[in-house]
Order: sequence, then structure tokens, then C-alpha cells
Amino acid sequence: MKTIDNETSIRKIVKSSIESYSIGFEGRHTGEFENPDGTINMKIHNVFIAALGEEIQYYTALVRSLDSSLGNMLEKMAITIAELFYDVQTEVEGPLYPEQISIIAELLEAYKNRNNSLKPSFEHYKKLNTLNINKSCKIEKTHASDYYLVDRENNNHYLIELKIGGDLDNKKARSEKEALMEQYAILANSLGENADIKCYFATAYNRFGENREWKQERVLQFFSKDELLIGKDFWNFICCSDRGYEIVLDEYKKNSFLIKNALDNIKKVYLK
Repeated sequence: MKTIDNETSIRKIVKSSIESYSIGFEGRHTGEFENPDGTINMKIHNVFIAALGEEIQYYTALVRSLDSSLGNMLEKMAITIAELFYDVQTEVEGPLYPEQISIIAELLEAYKNRNNSLKPSFEHYKKLNTLNINKSCKIEKTHASDYYLVDRENNNHYLIELKIGGDLDNKKARSEKEALMEQYAILANSLGENADIKCYFATAYNRFGENREWKQERVLQFFSKDELLIGKDFWNFICCSDRGYEIVLDEYKKNSFLIKNALDNIKKVYLK
């Protein structure tokens, strides 16, 4: 993997992302104060929360909005950073065959069945390349992708499904794996069976704590550990640097006061 010496560019992207987010978040919420359909106002009608008092009512609504919008900002920021080093696309397009769809379904059912000894492995993706396919029955499909990255230096292709905290139930874990396998098949059909394609499930942070084992069983039922980019590993990969996470988090902390200021200003409007 390439070594990155452009720390300044990464820091500029992080700082700019936080600045734009803070301005937008504050402007949206203060501007909606008198709008009954505003983001916060629409979330304060839980009578059981309201019974706990105005402050609790406000904070529970705000935190839900903050959590969602902050996650969107981090996703966009990661894409912008990735564009420094990769060709970045957000969809794959090409042929998909019924035989491949059938194998994907069989594998997913096997992973789901805890009594089945078959466990997720990256080698299973390659099964999609070695089928006896009737190419007259192809389905042309466009598949949305969180990140489809191409490293032009070595012609490596990467498909990444990012869930900020990785908190998935069983159905979502299965659907994420199905999406990745279909994207892999489409790319392999389009690029040829010798193309270097790798698939990952990623999170922006380790919900169990950085440097601790990531062990969400619902996800591990469908993804092998070789397919995971958790927290630090995700940012290092996106930044093409073993210091990527360190750089991103350091710059985020330096500029986090902007988000705090926005939150204080919103509070002054809603809790007078």
C-alpha cells in the first residue's frame, strides 16, 4: 500500500468538513425554531420523555439529530479523503447472472445456519468467478456502493460498505453481505476473473473501544475477520497510511470546539 506524505491535505479536509458541518447544523436548527415540522420540534412529542422535563426533552431530540447528521458528515469526509489516493465511485454497473444470485443465496443461508460448519471466508467470493454461467441470461444491474475505490497504480479494486458504528441486527448484516457479494460479482463479470477485487465491511469507530476486540456476533456471522476494517483500520486504509486514524482524530479534536459552539448556540435558542 502506498505511503502518504500529504498529512496537510488530510488535515485540511477534516478541518473544512467540521467547519461546514458546524455552520450547517447550527443554521438548520436555529432556523427551524418556530417551525413545528423542524427536526427538533418533530422529535419532542414523546409524552413519556416530555414528562421528565423540558431539558431532557430537548437533549434527547438534539442528540438523535446530532448522531445521525454527524455520521453523514464523517461518511462524506472519508470519501473526500479517499479521493486524494483513489478513483472513487459510488456505484457499480454491469452484468449479474442468475447462477451467481443462486450461489450468493446458498452461502448466506449457510452462514445464517449456526449448525452449518461453513463460516464466512473471502475465498467464497471467488466461487462467483468459477461458475458454469449461461451468459445469455444476464441481468444488467446498477448497484449503489458506499465506496468503490480503484487504485490505478496497481489496478486494485476495493468495495467498502461503511456503517459508522457497525451496530447491525441480523437482517441488516445479511443484506450488507449480499450487497457486497453482488457488487463483487458485477465487477468480476465486467473486469474479468483475474481482476484484483477486495470487499470490506467498515466502521468509523470501534463501538467496543479502540484497540479492543470487535466482536459483534451478528456481523461476524456473515463476515470473516479478513473483511473487516474497524475504526482505526478503516481510517488508515482510506488515508493510505498507518497514521491515518491518528491524523484524522487529532485534527478532529483540534476543531471539535466548532461543533461545541454550534451546540451552545442552538441551546440558547431552544432553552431560553
